[in-house]
Amino acid sequence: MKERGENVILTHPTDYEVHLFHEGNLYESYNVFGAHPETQKGVKGTRFSVWAPHAIEVKVVGNFNKWDGSNHGMTKVNNEGIWSIFIPGLLENEIYKYQIETAAGNKFLKADPYAFYSEVRPHTASVIYNIEGYDWQDQQWFKNKKKKRIYEEPLAIYEIHLGSWRKKDEETFYTYRELAAELIPYVLEHHFTHIEIMPLVEHPYDRSWGYQGTGYYSTTSRYGSPHDLMYFIDQCHQSGIGVILDWVPGHFCKDAHGLYMFDGRPTYEYKDIFVRENEVWGTANFDLGKGEVKSFLISNALFWMKYYHVDGFRVDAVANMLYWNAGGISQKNEYAVSFLRNLNEVVFETDPTVLMIAEDSTDWPLVTGPAYEGGLGFNYKWNMGWMNDILKYMEEEPQNRKSLHDKVTFSLMYAYSENFILPFSHDEVVHGKKSLLNKMPGDYWRKFAQLRLLFGYLMTHPGKKLLFMGGEFGQFDEWKDLEDLDWVLHDFEMHRVLNDYFKELMQLYKRTKALWELDHSNEGFEWIDANNKDQSIFSYIRKGKKESDLLIIVCNFTEVVYENFKVGVPSYAYYNEIFNSDAVSFGGSGQINKKKIKSLEKPFHNQPSHLEMTIPPFGISILQPVKTRKGSISNGKEKTVRSHAVSRRSR
Repeated sequence: MKERGENVILTHPTDYEVHLFHEGNLYESYNVFGAHPETQKGVKGTRFSVWAPHAIEVKVVGNFNKWDGSNHGMTKVNNEGIWSIFIPGLLENEIYKYQIETAAGNKFLKADPYAFYSEVRPHTASVIYNIEGYDWQDQQWFKNKKKKRIYEEPLAIYEIHLGSWRKKDEETFYTYRELAAELIPYVLEHHFTHIEIMPLVEHPYDRSWGYQGTGYYSTTSRYGSPHDLMYFIDQCHQSGIGVILDWVPGHFCKDAHGLYMFDGRPTYEYKDIFVRENEVWGTANFDLGKGEVKSFLISNALFWMKYYHVDGFRVDAVANMLYWNAGGISQKNEYAVSFLRNLNEVVFETDPTVLMIAEDSTDWPLVTGPAYEGGLGFNYKWNMGWMNDILKYMEEEPQNRKSLHDKVTFSLMYAYSENFILPFSHDEVVHGKKSLLNKMPGDYWRKFAQLRLLFGYLMTHPGKKLLFMGGEFGQFDEWKDLEDLDWVLHDFEMHRVLNDYFKELMQLYKRTKALWELDHSNEGFEWIDANNKDQSIFSYIRKGKKESDLLIIVCNFTEVVYENFKVGVPSYAYYNEIFNSDAVSFGGSGQINKKKIKSLEKPFHNQPSHLEMTIPPFGISILQPVKTRKGSISNGKEKTVRSHAVSRRSR
């Protein structure tokens, strides 16, 4: 080992920290590694530590030493390649890199994997930053969150890309603080419960959208400093909005200054080239079987929770983690399975209220099952099958939808096999896939009518909700990641009233227990008629825990209007239509049911009663039993039969 220089004072890492790090159980590795301004023995400076197991020498370089590390060589702490140094007088905001020399005599510069801040791209150096010191004011948010039952609450997520939600001009982004002033009121106005932000780790290429990162502990400097992001999240929490981060623990960017071949040989990535190289995205896969990598990634999740108070993670590309290409053959990656279980166990032990959401397109069983029962341990999973099926159905010409009838009904065959979120995400409105509005067939009016219907179906189908930005006002063009949203569309009536429709629909969703209280139990849903493929009309019941909390939903996926259409219902005397997507105020044709509808005590659709109603074109109608003055349902004669199936829970 190299002898320590006279300017080296070391208090970290301790032998115990070193042991845990290599074992994969150092869950606060960000306290040990990286750059930490501190005072040692009365001397102010910065302590640096880095893991570079194959290097023969590591130096700290930067403007402070004119990028000549001759006097700042790091001490090798152990044979496994941890290097450390304390540099007196080197304080916050200085830029730096590690100069790494290999046995072959190669020298190259690397950004710090544990840096808390980075230069604004295209520059790539790390920045010394004191992550401590932000004065949080979100204590009430966390008190309230502990009281909630996350599975039995409304959850409606607004997915956003900060760089293109709104821009000052073609080259200038809004800052985190400016976004707090603009975005938070907008999210509140649209009644979302959470925002999900596409990856904020430092990344060199704007058009990777953050999914190809180089600085996992460094919030991107495009929009401001770490404390600026803390301010943004703090303001979200004070306004009652949760914050979910898109997070990518499966693969990373191969840019020269990043993690790839960090010390000249595979370090953070797999040694075997067949499983190391991610050919789909041109990235490298994390070696999830390596203890040091597990410490790095699990610590990273806890870091975002501790220092940024995030409420959850949408874990990207879980399918790519679960299955790897080993020698040209797709195989299960047991390292990934073990890592994901470990990750979720540690996160939930730290904070049981966190949302751990798997973006998984496979049929892997028990993704949201607890790890101790053989599950992966997430508490939510994106329902990619539902999303693909319903969009394929909606893109078909209405007269041909009868041939795709099972695309609507099939999701209820597995709706309770996992705790699902129903996503209309950025992936579905980019790269030539068209916007949601433009996926709808037909002329201008028909497109809007069908999008209103689709949103209504989304909000009444079992499962929590997610919508990518721009969908709420009917962006016509698909997502343009280098430009901001087409806000000018609010000047056009149909887009404006669609936006009004969406806000009213969201209000209905949030105030109606039948739409979320039993999302993950088959007691919360009952088909009335799932077999009417000739007319492409679907009817069903959504239920809350109380017998009186129920809604009748009828969806018509054609433009035909039906008068006196029979729908089977539970035995209550009267029903009110509380929502109709065809209302004139929403841009519809006005085929609504204005008056109370009296039910008839004659069985229909396997229900004890039925009613007759108008069915709007490309419309969704939502009806509710009429309550008496005492609060009970009028003339309730028969109780709805419910199964006793137990709702799935992750923990």
